[in-house]
Amino acid sequence: MNSTIRRRALGALVLATACATALSACGGSSSGKKSGGAASGSKTVTVVSHDSFAASKSVLAAFTKETGYTVKVLRGGDAGAAVNQAILTKDHPRGDVFFGVDNTLLSRALDNGLFDPYTAKGLDQVPADVQLDAAKHRATPIDSGDVCVNYDRAYFAAHKLAPPQSFADLVKPQYKNLLVTENVATSSPGLAFMLGSVATYGDAGWQGYWKQLKANGVEVVDGWEQAYNDRFSGSSAGKKAKGDRPLVVSYASSPPAEVVGVTPAPAESPVGVATGTCFRQIEFAGLLHGAKNPAGGKAFIDFMLSKAFQQDMPLQMYVDPVVKGAAEPEEFVKYGAKVEHPTTLPPTEIAAKRDDWVKAWTSTVL
Repeated sequence: MNSTIRRRALGALVLATACATALSACGGSSSGKKSGGAASGSKTVTVVSHDSFAASKSVLAAFTKETGYTVKVLRGGDAGAAVNQAILTKDHPRGDVFFGVDNTLLSRALDNGLFDPYTAKGLDQVPADVQLDAAKHRATPIDSGDVCVNYDRAYFAAHKLAPPQSFADLVKPQYKNLLVTENVATSSPGLAFMLGSVATYGDAGWQGYWKQLKANGVEVVDGWEQAYNDRFSGSSAGKKAKGDRPLVVSYASSPPAEVVGVTPAPAESPVGVATGTCFRQIEFAGLLHGAKNPAGGKAFIDFMLSKAFQQDMPLQMYVDPVVKGAAEPEEFVKYGAKVEHPTTLPPTEIAAKRDDWVKAWTSTVL
């Protein structure tokens, strides 16, 4: 599987002790001309992000040609660690733009004053339902994706067993010891899957649901890489690692990532998606408060809403565009799972209850 796909198996920012680790885990790479730190009047725009940030060289070159700004990318590990690091360094920001905070953690960034308001050009082409900070425009929606249970088609065909399609299916006896998921406290997909169960069963029922999952043999690992590439039997990496779990919490975009570049092209991906288990994630970009090159930062946020960038994202970061009319590549459309009715939760409810939910999950499951 493409190694960039959803390495947003991110820290949930629940434990303050993760701060020191986050600060020591930063790395960087650049696109285009090399440049030092962005100073006032600099022609370098520094984008701080998670490890999954990717864009075609030709697309970034087009931005440079259009604006005169060269893009430098500072990748800070998993997205949660990157957000955490940005909060810790907010008085001396490492860049101009932050990309990669999603709706499960957006309130953390906003409550800590991470972003300055900016109404991006092209925002009128973004549906209102993904503009979660529409009143203040501190966070600009860039992409969306769905965290869902994936299944190994070959396993279920060999065992003449229908794959699960809903949260309720996962606790049935026929799926005992088949599912691997990520730790809610250390992983974005794990957190999103838990939020999906909260949205499905409510405050009164979600912990009981997880008790059933635990009794049905769910395996919990630290992050997405371990779950998908080591334990899941349906991924190319999982096959090599002799993974023995045919169900994994991953993304609706996992199927195309498994087949892009494969010759001859298969009729279908070896990975399927249980579309009744999905939780919608939305990723945002923001102009970092105190940015040394705010003009360049604004230009790059504008560019991220351009058709060129939006149409490049699906096969670079395996996410869906948010701009109306942005076309998706044929492989992404053919092999990807379209989720008609994902679960969601209001951002205000996530902000108010997330930490308590994580603590309760940890007590119940671990």
